[in-house]
Amino acid sequence: MSDWQTKRLRDVLQLNYWKSLPLKSRIDGAIPVYGSNGVVGCHNSPVVAKPGLVVGRKGSAGEVHFSRGPFCPIDTTFYVTEDDAPDTDLEFLFYLLRHVDLRRITGDVGVPGLNREMAYMEQVRLPAAIPEQKKIAHILSTVQRAIEAQERIIQTTTELKKALMHKLFTEGLRNEPQKQTEIGPVPESWEVVPVGGICRSIVPGRNKPKVFDGDIPWLTTPNIKGLDYINADVDGLRVSSDELKSSGGRMIPEKSVIMSCVGDFGVSAVTNIEIVINQQLHAFVCPENLNPVFLCNQLRYRKPYMETIAAITTIPYLNKSKCESVPIALPGRPEQDAVVKAFETLDSKRNKHIARQQVLQDLFRTLLHELMTAKTRVHELTV
Repeated sequence: MSDWQTKRLRDVLQLNYWKSLPLKSRIDGAIPVYGSNGVVGCHNSPVVAKPGLVVGRKGSAGEVHFSRGPFCPIDTTFYVTEDDAPDTDLEFLFYLLRHVDLRRITGDVGVPGLNREMAYMEQVRLPAAIPEQKKIAHILSTVQRAIEAQERIIQTTTELKKALMHKLFTEGLRNEPQKQTEIGPVPESWEVVPVGGICRSIVPGRNKPKVFDGDIPWLTTPNIKGLDYINADVDGLRVSSDELKSSGGRMIPEKSVIMSCVGDFGVSAVTNIEIVINQQLHAFVCPENLNPVFLCNQLRYRKPYMETIAAITTIPYLNKSKCESVPIALPGRPEQDAVVKAFETLDSKRNKHIARQQVLQDLFRTLLHELMTAKTRVHELTV
């Protein structure tokens, strides 16, 4: 195996930049146009006629992207081709720059920016021999492709869930005739009622807790986004029962549905534990004839309606009465349960792939560190 060498980044590569390519100047084509945050459009002819790396210069400064064919970098980026790093495999360089993480040295005033001279001063270690570089890149790219494959499955399953929600909430399980309502077409036999007319509504206390040293989850919208169920391991701050009492907070019981009422409407989850919520969330306690998971999915599906009734301020919001006024379409409990079973089949598949993706992402981070610091050498691994 080759020796490793320590160099300044200026001795490894050259960072180039190009002029702007505004939207009005682009002609639709197959050539990707890269900004600092990735592909931002397409054009009919390349600025760079070969593969290369794109490094964010402004905005998402320090982010690194790999174009495996000709591309157009705009003026918020730097770019690097094989000609600009003659002693380094381009794919290896992609992972080396991700390991170095140039985001660390971007400015934090106004729009973040990456200074080229500061980047050049960064010290890197890399194997002298191209074959070892290629082997490292192969191992990392193998894991990266597996992560991307999981992401495609997750996206496909997510789209299938959206399509299934639309079909079942407009046609039911039996493709029955529809009736037109204020929330659009719904199955003819389903009843349309405001959610506050069937559920007990709970709003958060007026005051935010001052001390977070307990074991009761105190949740915000980001804590529940992407969740179907809120379990004991949910992310978020924790409060004690004494602090909850002194701040006037309200305990949300199990099997309630939590919904975002500020900004990102429709973000919803079902509680499997008792929790406390902040001012951006609203809670509904379901009666026996309403399946909480059915309600949770209905509220997600009714996001477009919520946007039409929201108070428009800097951040749109729904007050208590608006939250309670959101109409939902309800069949009997047996049909609700059958609809939920169909949803949970897809949710289970999606969650399995999310878990697999997380394992692969953890593996990638470990390998990136181990291989780029020579703590593990490629001859010790089998892919």
